[in-house]
Amino acid sequence: MSVLPKTLFFDLDDTLLWDKKSIDTALQKTADDAAEKYGVESEQLIAEVRKVAPELYSRLTSYEFTKKIGINPFEGLWGEFGDVVHHGFRTMGEEVPAYQKVVWETALQNLGVNEEGGRLREKFIEHRKTSPFLYEETMDVLNELKQLGHRLVMVTNGAPSLQLEKLRITPEIVPYFEYIVISGNVGEGKPAKAVFDHALRLAEENKENVIMIGDNLKTDILGANRSGIESIWIRHDLSVSPQQDIDGQPAHTVSRLKEIFSVL
Repeated sequence: MSVLPKTLFFDLDDTLLWDKKSIDTALQKTADDAAEKYGVESEQLIAEVRKVAPELYSRLTSYEFTKKIGINPFEGLWGEFGDVVHHGFRTMGEEVPAYQKVVWETALQNLGVNEEGGRLREKFIEHRKTSPFLYEETMDVLNELKQLGHRLVMVTNGAPSLQLEKLRITPEIVPYFEYIVISGNVGEGKPAKAVFDHALRLAEENKENVIMIGDNLKTDILGANRSGIESIWIRHDLSVSPQQDIDGQPAHTVSRLKEIFSVL
């Protein structure tokens, strides 16, 4: 008796796309620009940005909405937002440009430089858009999964405009996916069951034939568990330990993408 190929729900950021590396690269390039322009130390400026960005982000009136959808402060530093699908995104679109500017201004001021942050804001957005990274194994894994007959659905947290921009600059991965589910279009972010239910409806699939693959215990794995979906945790960051509570425990743990085949 043949085994029915699984439908695989894939997270995007830091599962297929190496988003952390993209942010680190954009921060470094922007800080290097600032070092040349203003005479600051690059690493000191990066440290200040990492400190002030979450603090300033938490002051936005749309902050609770960003947490619900799953948008972090460093995505906030380069996204446009303003998506019409939800009033929370429209509020973000009004607030975020000032946030992006003030983060750089505040970081510079903390280093004794009184300059407007508009130039560095634009530099960071430019560098992030030109610094997309896939994991080394992403394309080989997607190719092999297709050859094995698996159906692929992307289930990603974030604003539709920003997630689609990430896919625009990495277009090679898009054709592998039958559906792309973005939490901002659903109105809630992983781990909310609504996101997984929506993906199941689109794929016309039973949860028993689905495996969720992602890097985040608090969103991908917890959400899959709550939805009754089997999960594979890709532990790209070995400093992160499994959650002690049973809800956050993955069914399977691997350290890199290609190891999912040992589970499948």
